[in-house]
Amino acid sequence: MKRYYGCALGVALLAPAVVRADGMVVDKIYHPYVDALENELEYRALAQDAKQGFAGPAQRHQLSLGRSIGSRLFGEVYAVANRARDGSVSVDAWEAELKWQLTEQGEYAADWGLLFEYENERRVDAQEFSVTLLVEKEWGDWSGAANLHVINEWGDDIAAELETALALQARYRYSRLLEPGVELFAGQGTRGIGPVLQGTFNTRVRQSLHWEAGLILGLDADSPNRTWRFLMEYEF
Repeated sequence: MKRYYGCALGVALLAPAVVRADGMVVDKIYHPYVDALENELEYRALAQDAKQGFAGPAQRHQLSLGRSIGSRLFGEVYAVANRARDGSVSVDAWEAELKWQLTEQGEYAADWGLLFEYENERRVDAQEFSVTLLVEKEWGDWSGAANLHVINEWGDDIAAELETALALQARYRYSRLLEPGVELFAGQGTRGIGPVLQGTFNTRVRQSLHWEAGLILGLDADSPNRTWRFLMEYEF
């Protein structure tokens, strides 16, 4: 496992030099686990305050369908829509993801996974491919998760760049229905931290609804003052 720790450290050291193609650093925090035979319908939304020198979207909405591929892999396809600051709404991109669970839960001191993402913009020539190291560890009733991204962007309408990003989450497993926590995001143009609430409840046998809601507050003058994030997953 030493090579995984070395990779995590290297990405974390590079984290301050990052921005996503859409300019939104705050996003869902991923966990390294795959549930065999699971299907998932997911909706997530981000709403962000304007910031000086940035004309990115006011809101970002994503709808996806995914399913497990055996016991270690999970694939997902997204449609991505943005609401501009003038109020117009458009479907601007599609995205494909593949999550790979590297270790069994509890096999090592931390649990490990990898996430591969490809995004293609519809209206401009801009593409993005990223590899994310997923790490999770439990301490009693607490869980900590880290997402360490390496991102490559290219295309005629975007500057070709190799970037990195960091997202951290600590949450208290009060109950399956309610888990309060805190999240931190670091990227070019955004440093933010804030509270998050999440929970899961069963609807039927092997069917459940998972929700997350958070408010990320900017830590410096270059960051948006507030970013709201919301997620709803139906697992079946």
